[in-house]
Amino acid sequence: MRRALVLVGVCALLALLPGTAARAESASMIVCHDYGCKAQEEVTFDDALFDAVEEMLQTAVDARSERFAISAAVARMYVEAGKQTPIWRDHGGDAADDGMGSMDCIDHAFNTTAFLKLLEARGLLRFHSVGLMVKRGFFAEHWAGLITEHASGARYTVDTWFYEFGMPAVVMSLPDWQGGLRPPGIMAGFR
Repeated sequence: MRRALVLVGVCALLALLPGTAARAESASMIVCHDYGCKAQEEVTFDDALFDAVEEMLQTAVDARSERFAISAAVARMYVEAGKQTPIWRDHGGDAADDGMGSMDCIDHAFNTTAFLKLLEARGLLRFHSVGLMVKRGFFAEHWAGLITEHASGARYTVDTWFYEFGMPAVVMSLPDWQGGLRPPGIMAGFR
């Protein structure tokens, strides 16, 4: 029940994110941490960050290469958010987490989706649109961000939970992710 209430709150926070293309000098947003979005802090991204992220995304010549660029852009946004909040303390998965700033998959999915929505609102995604957070599993749930390729309608998860803080996001097809596929080097036992 508590997890359901947390997710309702997370969805309410996501609804507050920008939804239209706009170019501003900076943008503020909420970053979640401490498992289940128990802690929420505002971070501000300046124009220099958006210039760097835009440069990454502009290298994409098709949807596949944009997914690689999204992976790196989300990592760059996490690093900047980590300069303003304690999320830099987070470790891959949940097992090595040790206190304030740690993030579970709900925190990661919320933050990743918020980053992606911000990129979309600024018109920086050319081959994908951003969807709602998705989950796999029933008792051992795992959450991630979601993007949809414009041309094919194929859906992909953007998951930052698996690796250490600031590493590129894992982007994989939604069917593979929902089937339990884990990225290379991640042992069984990780969701």
